[in-house]
Amino acid sequence: MKMQITYFGHSCFQVVAGGKKILFDPFISPNPLAAHIDIQSIEADYIFISHAHDDHTADALTIAKRTNAVLVGNWEVHRWFNHHGVANTHPMNIGGSWQFDFGRVKMIEAVHSSSFSDGTYGGNPSGYYMETADCNFYYAGDTALYNGMKLLGRYAKIDTAFLPIGDNFTMGPDDALIAAKYIKCDKIIGMHFDTFGFIKIDHEAAKKKFSNEDRKLILMKPGEMVEV
Repeated sequence: MKMQITYFGHSCFQVVAGGKKILFDPFISPNPLAAHIDIQSIEADYIFISHAHDDHTADALTIAKRTNAVLVGNWEVHRWFNHHGVANTHPMNIGGSWQFDFGRVKMIEAVHSSSFSDGTYGGNPSGYYMETADCNFYYAGDTALYNGMKLLGRYAKIDTAFLPIGDNFTMGPDDALIAAKYIKCDKIIGMHFDTFGFIKIDHEAAKKKFSNEDRKLILMKPGEMVEV
């Protein structure tokens, strides 16, 4: 089986897996690289939030209210969206797992920070490991390289991983390559790159680092769709 992935820029992806449309970290309308994308056309059955920073949540309220998608995040994220009019939420916390109708999800630690644009505490940042009938994948969220990824690699069978590669605020290509080894995944989709001056990368150099280690780094363009 194949998983369909559409990239909406920065760290926002729509994944079609297990018969559902799963949207991650919607930050689209403030992103000049995604100016051609109409957020009113984006469909979602679920919206997963890795952490509260504006560059991962900016369009989440609008899309959640329009689609009535189930918004999933940690307890603090769940409470903030409830308070702002999104009733259809599912709270989780790090280390916990849940069987959704599209597959099983485990919330994974991420090493970063988290707060909403209004200053509200956003709880601990996270990533997600998902097991579906189509693909097992890991969405890391914003994170540094850390030893806990080795543990994930021991128990999880990861077909595809979404890893940040922009450096400065998260892992760069070098650390993302080490992370790929830790989680034992050969197919990496890069995220959190090029949006701002701080995180612009050399695409060809980054891809070469991965190919030299017999791994594939996929760098998508906003609006592009691939199947893996």
